[in-house]
Amino acid sequence: MATGAAPDNLAAAWWDRIVAGFTQSPIPHVTATELAVVVLLAVAVSLPRATWRYFGLLATVTHELGHAFAALMTGQRLGGIRLSLDHSGTTTTYSRGHLRAVWSTFWGYPVPAVVGATMVWCGFNGWGPAAMSAGTLVLLASFLFLRNGIGLLITAAAVLAAVLLVLFVPPEFNGHVMIVLGLALLVAAVRDLGKLLTVHLRRRDQLPTSDAYLLYRATRVPAAVWILLFAAVVAASWWFAWQPMAQVLGTLPSHGPLPA
Repeated sequence: MATGAAPDNLAAAWWDRIVAGFTQSPIPHVTATELAVVVLLAVAVSLPRATWRYFGLLATVTHELGHAFAALMTGQRLGGIRLSLDHSGTTTTYSRGHLRAVWSTFWGYPVPAVVGATMVWCGFNGWGPAAMSAGTLVLLASFLFLRNGIGLLITAAAVLAAVLLVLFVPPEFNGHVMIVLGLALLVAAVRDLGKLLTVHLRRRDQLPTSDAYLLYRATRVPAAVWILLFAAVVAASWWFAWQPMAQVLGTLPSHGPLPA
């Protein structure tokens, strides 16, 4: 009897944390030293190949969920999402509206940056637990649209990590976690843009995998224009995320001129 009660208690505790997360928590105190460490952590999970092999999968999930959400918000039918361990993915949608299809195709590459900037803002402003709760529920909902085993495995791993964070990270510390993850996704968005440019400049045999190429095929607007638009959204996301970080750096003591 006690054995069966333990999982029930754990599930109830998790759900209570999810619900409680949708309230503002105390604004975390982030020092300039901590911010420097956070930036290093974000770079450490997003740039080296050893860590990117795993964290890049989260960026791919975010990318494909961006397509899916854009499709659903414009009334398209979502056929399914497929994910692969090589960081590729496809989202199948059905729409009779040409502009709707263009809209959902666009919202792939910029979405990790948009989500990352939102997470950073939430972390700095006391909404870290809310971001954690919302992200966990979105990942759980995505199971309805996954259409391959690897996709289920990748998303299950992301859900497990989110559940552990919700259960075992104190709410007052969630803001710090969100800042790290948000900055890592912002770095990942820049990395993916670089990969996209490489496809268009040096690996043109892979063009059919490029959203910019697909948008060119659908609109006859050059792929370079779409890449610039992706970059503009990513840059705007970085600017938005930089605002609270600039406030932290602004608290550093300024030294006047040295005495003669």
